[in-house]
Amino acid sequence: MKTGKLFGIGVGPGDPGLLTVKAVETIKNADIIITPKTEKKDGSVAYNIARKYIPENVEILPMVFQMSNDMEAVNAQWKENRKIIAQKLDEGKNLVFLTLGDPMLYSTYMYIFNEFRDSDKYSIETIPGIPAFLGIASYINQPVTEWEENVLIIPATASPEKFDAALSAADNAVIMKVYKNFAYVQEELRKHHMMKRSVMVSRAGLPDEIIQRDLDSLPADYKPNYLSTIIAKRDED
Repeated sequence: MKTGKLFGIGVGPGDPGLLTVKAVETIKNADIIITPKTEKKDGSVAYNIARKYIPENVEILPMVFQMSNDMEAVNAQWKENRKIIAQKLDEGKNLVFLTLGDPMLYSTYMYIFNEFRDSDKYSIETIPGIPAFLGIASYINQPVTEWEENVLIIPATASPEKFDAALSAADNAVIMKVYKNFAYVQEELRKHHMMKRSVMVSRAGLPDEIIQRDLDSLPADYKPNYLSTIIAKRDED
């Protein structure tokens, strides 16, 4: 039996209308849709974004990806997920793995992609999506970078040394994964004179989207949503 194919599809920042034509066509022709989620959450944001394009007869396969520092447990979960996907591919099924934003930028899909990318047995194709920060930039009418300016893309989970050094060299910054380290990020934006022109968007393109344009006034213990990104530009004065 011919093995199936695995597709990684980026569903963009939140608006279902921002999926590419190729992504929609691939979703409609899939045998199984994989919807990633963490154990702490019941639903999949990626699934909800793409739901209008998913045929009723398609199998939905929720798959847990733990966000934990316990790498033994995390690796065990990845191994189990890989086993399930390989089994479905061996059955000749075409699988679509949905992921927020773009599959190649800080996505859950990378865990699976790295497991199958060098396989001689299985075929894998990645279909790009609009990264969250580019969707956000359009929503708030703020260019990410212009002319000869540079731009830094960094997770707030980076080490303090790496984060501080990177921000010091940046004209503009895209800061992702800010939900756990907002106080530190806030302090660093002040330090590097990037606070005045910083905007944080949570759950971009979704009905409960939140846009914060005055990050300096937020308390240090403010807890942003998990899906929060900051676009920061160096102060003009």
